Amino acid sequence: MDPVAFNEELQRTAFQKKAVSKIPPDGVLDMAVEFFKERGYRAARTGRPNQIFVMGGREGGLPRVTGEIAARANVGKPGTTLVTLDAAGERLGPAMQEFLDYLRAENKRLRAAAQES
Repeated sequence: MDPVAFNEELQRTAFQKKAVSKIPPDGVLDMAVEFFKERGYRAARTGRPNQIFVMGGREGGLPRVTGEIAARANVGKPGTTLVTLDAAGERLGPAMQEFLDYLRAENKRLRAAAQES
């Protein structure tokens, strides 16, 4: 594949977002692994702490797609987790957005349940 075309495809399909959550890092990463496995991607923890990888086959002009999700605890204030999502791929980028929406919905649900208690 032409390196220029490859780089253009990476830039076109790039997905990079950050979010905060009250869910602990291990919970966020476990949810992410399950979420992406259900969608046909390979996902597991990396050798680095609090990080997972997401891998898939050919999507669009990319021969293989990859993504990372990292979660850092106690960012800003205790109990707050910073989640960083980074990926490229015609279907992986939208799947990352779906996971971000799912994470936000879970966070709202947990916050509402805590207020009712």
